Amino acid sequence: MSGTREFKGLDQPEWAIAPGRAGEVCERFIKSVLAAAGKDRLVVGLSGGIDSAVAAGLAVRAVGPEKITGVMMPYATSSAASVTDALAVGETLGMPVQKVEITPMADAFLAGIPENSDADRIRRGNIMARCRMMVLYDQSAAGDALVLGTGNRTEDLLGYTTLHGDNACALNPLGQLYKTEVRLLSAWLELPQQMLTKAPSADLWEGQADEDELGFTYAEVDHLLHHLVDQGLGPRRLAALGFSADLIEKVIFRVQANSFKRNLPPVAEFSGRADPDAGIENQGGEAS
Repeated sequence: MSGTREFKGLDQPEWAIAPGRAGEVCERFIKSVLAAAGKDRLVVGLSGGIDSAVAAGLAVRAVGPEKITGVMMPYATSSAASVTDALAVGETLGMPVQKVEITPMADAFLAGIPENSDADRIRRGNIMARCRMMVLYDQSAAGDALVLGTGNRTEDLLGYTTLHGDNACALNPLGQLYKTEVRLLSAWLELPQQMLTKAPSADLWEGQADEDELGFTYAEVDHLLHHLVDQGLGPRRLAALGFSADLIEKVIFRVQANSFKRNLPPVAEFSGRADPDAGIENQGGEAS
């Protein structure tokens, strides 16, 4: 790809935020959100994948390894490598890691859902994702901690995420970073090498791979999304840059169709009802 430079063996597109700068911004963000909430601890789901590993790595740099707990939440069909890789991340970062099996709670839901269609597999995957988030929020309550998000900008724009599942969190340092930039951060943080070499997967069923499901690679879609979303280019100009008409159509459809996942639920508005947070901020601490 033209317009790239190498970073620790990875091609860094010239549009990508440099990992050093991204890391510093994310660390400041984590500290500020914790301070505003009056908290000093975090919990994060460690899946054995690159996104949760990078989020954990940034949190460790921000608040120290003793202030963050990684939680592995395998299901019966989860890859054994996912647990091994999650443990390796915890060891590298020097943070405590615990394991909570979600199989019993998930199976209570999954018993009535077959596995013989793509739609059924998605339903089953959504249930697993939401079971994991229940565990994380319970752990956050037990430890007076905030749940650290791990979703990246690519997944968010494409809607490749489960509402009230893997996209639920109290703060998300990776939310404005594309998958390509998360990979660069993984190298910058010196995380285990398998974070870079393994195929991205939500590990929701045997052999599941993100890029196979999406029908394109993260590298190519990140490049397109940057031009489409950040630069505001339309289909004609994207085609002139060399993107195929099929890829452009697929990506635009996904971004538009999944916009509801990126916003709070709409509510009916009534005159005389102000935004409570804005109202409190405008009082500026004035005594009653």
